[in-house]
Amino acid sequence: MDSLQTIKQRFGIIGNNIALNRALEKAMQVAPTEISVLVIGESGVGKEFIPKIIHNLSPKKHKQYIAVNCGAIPEGTIDSELFGHEKGAFTGADKMRKGYFEVADGGTIFLDEVGELPLQTQVRLLRVLESGEFMKVGSSNIQKTNVRIVAATNINLLDAIHKGKFREDLYYRLNTVQIDIPALRERKDDIPLLFRKFAIDFSEKYRMPSIHLSDEAMSHIQQYYWPGNIRQLRNFTEQVTVVETKRELSLDRVKEYLRDVPQTTSLINISGQNENKSDFSSEREILYKFLFDMKKDLNDLKALTLNLIKNKGDIGLTTNEKDLFQRIYKDHDISKTGESLVYYDEKSSVSTVTTVDNYHQDVDDYEYEDISSQSESLSLQKKEEELIRKALDKYNGKRKLAARELGISERTLYRKIKQYDIEE
Repeated sequence: MDSLQTIKQRFGIIGNNIALNRALEKAMQVAPTEISVLVIGESGVGKEFIPKIIHNLSPKKHKQYIAVNCGAIPEGTIDSELFGHEKGAFTGADKMRKGYFEVADGGTIFLDEVGELPLQTQVRLLRVLESGEFMKVGSSNIQKTNVRIVAATNINLLDAIHKGKFREDLYYRLNTVQIDIPALRERKDDIPLLFRKFAIDFSEKYRMPSIHLSDEAMSHIQQYYWPGNIRQLRNFTEQVTVVETKRELSLDRVKEYLRDVPQTTSLINISGQNENKSDFSSEREILYKFLFDMKKDLNDLKALTLNLIKNKGDIGLTTNEKDLFQRIYKDHDISKTGESLVYYDEKSSVSTVTTVDNYHQDVDDYEYEDISSQSESLSLQKKEEELIRKALDKYNGKRKLAARELGISERTLYRKIKQYDIEE
């Protein structure tokens, strides 16, 4: 069996991080088996190396290896791409087509961004995993395939299961063995090695002297957050190699290239399946939770106020209801009579302040202002649209980069752009 160092040299993997070594060793161990593997890691960490290692160290190494980006295939055609179709199965199907599972029979299929698969396709995939059977689109004939499946994702599949976007049975069928790839920020000691390797590669590619960093600049990139991980470091190295006239960069010059990217937060969904981590790992999710909680408190306050008026004071209010009222209105004591309340007179369209003691009108004569309607200005859709516009502006309309920043697929971003009629 090949050694760990041999595998690194063979596949061009740089670094000695413990978590990285553990992931590579696990890939080497499961390669000779037929076990399904799920690779977990943020976008840009290099998840694509794991299925290549598994395939090349397996008995299937002389058969076909196919990598499929599930997030890049339109929902309407992904079943045809994976399982094939019969002639006339749908408009434009002028001839029979073999799918990837038929072409790769006896080999390995790598399903990248597996969390983006539509639910209907997930059902078909589950059948392949359980029995090796599938049917072409438009056919009733069952076909068999002997394919090793390695899947990868940069989203939290357990969270997707909770939201009804991913099948729980498929998750556990794919996740027979889980391999976690560490983020670049967790591999600080590997960053200088990676930078030097990229610098040499690009100096040869562009026939230019290799770029170097000052000690302060090197220390800075080691402490940098790198939300785009190795892919971002590689792009940064290529950029400074081509653009910079001097071959040694100072700290100030490096900051010029990295200043627009946050070092402590990111809109990208941090994957990780550790249940001890917060479910709201991104700014967007924290904002959504805050808005949901705000709307709930406002609606609870509305119901409490109506109850208070009907009972002319604190009569009939529970201890929890009193606590809620006092928490929101800290300067008011609801145990006192004469407490001021605001109601809306539909006939005069005037908001009036009155007291509980002086309130003798029939409650049904008034339509209380719907507090929940006020929260519509905090619409989640508006916040989502705002985030999408900012991401597109940041990357000058480049959907791929914007989608990566938002932690969604290009297909999902395209659909959102159409939904909100965003001009690119």
